[in-house]
Amino acid sequence: MLESVGALTGSPWIYAVVALSVLLDVFLPVLPSGVLVITAATAAAASSTTVTATADEATRQVPSLLVLTLCAATASVLGDLVAYRLAWRGGDRLDRAIARSRRLTTAQERLGAALSRGGGALVIVARFAPAGRSVVSLGAGAAHRTVREFLPWSALAGVAWAGYSVSLGYFGGQWLGASWLGTAVSVLALFLAGALAALVVRRPPHTRRAPVVNGAPAGS
Repeated sequence: MLESVGALTGSPWIYAVVALSVLLDVFLPVLPSGVLVITAATAAAASSTTVTATADEATRQVPSLLVLTLCAATASVLGDLVAYRLAWRGGDRLDRAIARSRRLTTAQERLGAALSRGGGALVIVARFAPAGRSVVSLGAGAAHRTVREFLPWSALAGVAWAGYSVSLGYFGGQWLGASWLGTAVSVLALFLAGALAALVVRRPPHTRRAPVVNGAPAGS
């Protein structure tokens, strides 16, 4: 598989396949877009270490990784915006579906509060969580958050996720070679980041306690 992806990395088709996978996984989170990005980056790293290349050939490996990162990040943002716009236009059916989902309702409330405070780091963290991107994009659209509030954080999330995934594949391929072990270790690191992000997203927000005055909460 790695050899096939390695051959595909040298053609423009790898970027189209990665972009399409990342674009669609906001609606189909089961798509292995992260695994595909890691595998492509691993193949690129392996070709740069196993092939005796001239200086010009070696230099061309860096733009390939940069283009791969930009493709994945751009597709991530476009997919977020499509889901956001669909949820914005929504309608009664979508509103009822969100109301029936505790996960979407909670995400909508937390995201609205975070964006109102100007702190959309939740959007970035959720990008790494399984289905977190879908929940956040749909929640932002259903809550009618403005594009100015949502888009910058979506762009940062896409760049962070794409950069992390490509880096995992590249350094895994550099250190462990184009083997199943190298790919498996990189994918495991991606899944561990996703599990950690899921814990952060699901954690209820801290509530500030009223100061205690003479043994009773202030204002009582």
